[in-house]
Amino acid sequence: MHIRRPLRPTRPLRTSGVLLATAALLISACSAGSSSTTTTSTADAALAALPRSTPSTLSPYYGQKLNWRSCGVSGFECATMKAPLDYAKPGSGDVRLAVARKKATGPGKRLGSLLVNPGGPGGSAVGYLQAYAGIGYPAEVRARYDMVAVDPRGVARSEPVECLTGRQMDTYTQTDTTPDDTKETGQLVDAYKKFAEGCGRRSPELLRHVSTVEAARDMDILRAVLGDQKLTYVGASYGTFLGATYAGLFPERVGRMVLDGAMDPSLSARKLNEDQTAGFETAFQSFAKDCVRQSDCPLGGAGTSTEQVGKNLKAFFQQLDRAPIPTGDADGRKLGEALATTGVIAAMYDEASWPQLREALTSAMKEKDGAGLLALSDSYYERDADGRYANLMYANAAVNCLDLPAAFSTPDQVEKALPAFEKASPVFGEGLAWASLNCAYWPVRPTGEANRIEAKGAAPILVVGTTRDPATPYPWAQSLASQLSSARLLTYVGDGHTAYGRGSDCIDSTIDRYLLQGTPPAKGKRCS
Repeated sequence: MHIRRPLRPTRPLRTSGVLLATAALLISACSAGSSSTTTTSTADAALAALPRSTPSTLSPYYGQKLNWRSCGVSGFECATMKAPLDYAKPGSGDVRLAVARKKATGPGKRLGSLLVNPGGPGGSAVGYLQAYAGIGYPAEVRARYDMVAVDPRGVARSEPVECLTGRQMDTYTQTDTTPDDTKETGQLVDAYKKFAEGCGRRSPELLRHVSTVEAARDMDILRAVLGDQKLTYVGASYGTFLGATYAGLFPERVGRMVLDGAMDPSLSARKLNEDQTAGFETAFQSFAKDCVRQSDCPLGGAGTSTEQVGKNLKAFFQQLDRAPIPTGDADGRKLGEALATTGVIAAMYDEASWPQLREALTSAMKEKDGAGLLALSDSYYERDADGRYANLMYANAAVNCLDLPAAFSTPDQVEKALPAFEKASPVFGEGLAWASLNCAYWPVRPTGEANRIEAKGAAPILVVGTTRDPATPYPWAQSLASQLSSARLLTYVGDGHTAYGRGSDCIDSTIDRYLLQGTPPAKGKRCS
């Protein structure tokens, strides 16, 4: 699955069947063989905490000194941290992780380091820190904390996973994810296999060691290296899974922890993908209701039902499946159903993108100009104007496919699941179901499984959920808050993915108070 957002600085995860590249979206739904198609909502086991004492074999990592240097970005410093490639064999090799920080500006007593992660999996935390968190978080927070980020292993500046060339990725993103016959199903399967083979060929060793558990253990090394007794952390989207995993492994080392746009670690890959499909349908219905009230809505006028708006969009997708339209792209790409669907889904992450989506749909539907939807799709995939892709989609699949057994292992299983996915979303269900097949062909077997995370003994943890979040549905936040022994749930009644920094004074002041004073909100607090 994926859970990241493409249009806001705070990018969280990607949705599970959304597009080819994100294959097993949701939390982590990839596997090489075995299929976890159960719809069980709660895992039987809880994530076990690691021993409190640090093994002597890890002492060189915990005792290392970082050599801070200029990043080339004013006000920020960068360093490289070492972590064991394989925690079971610490002496067998290292992975080098990119770290960045911006020191507390004052006034006021320094509270330590505040580690941030924007989600993905695969989003660059260093990039997020330098472009947003280090300059855009509330001044009071930046005054008291050193703002810190580490790109997780396999991501961006930290020995990135690589899979395909830009041209190959262009072909991959245009592959039809709603196959109409056996031939098209075979083409989709071939695309997934080529993607997986590319990752296995270009990142053979790293691919086995990019799990969320390993990334969480890396964060504990960073905590120690920074000189902090406890970890203070703000994670968005997938970053909540990373943070909750840290809490489960090191409950006594949890400081002030904000998990915004929470994921539910107790769900199977199949259930995660299905829930996320329903989440995008909820977001689309909000968009549809707003669209028909606008004079420039190409999907219907005043009084048009949300059901009809969905049918109109679905019919447009099917038209593009038959006859893609020009985009003016320098590389000759046309707008087919796959890219158009990705473009629409990209805009579901943030209601501020709805006007842009209406304009893009109008151009495509009425003027046969697909440039606007292609731009939205490219922003989602992080493709630049020169045809280069960031490694986000590669890291996304690599982490997802290692963290959980695959949602599906054969096309037949997807076929049987289609009714449930299409019920969850008549507009997106079919494509998202087929996108959940990606990890079936992964070259590395999964090492993780679904677990409840209780983190018994942890300090109060703030879990934040948005009622109409498309990528991390609100019930996930409710579930995570019920699992974590010390959690307090903060609810944002609204649209979009994640809540902090979206313009709600109620949300922002509550989170700021918690970070600065350690005071969690009252039980049941809701904001709009």
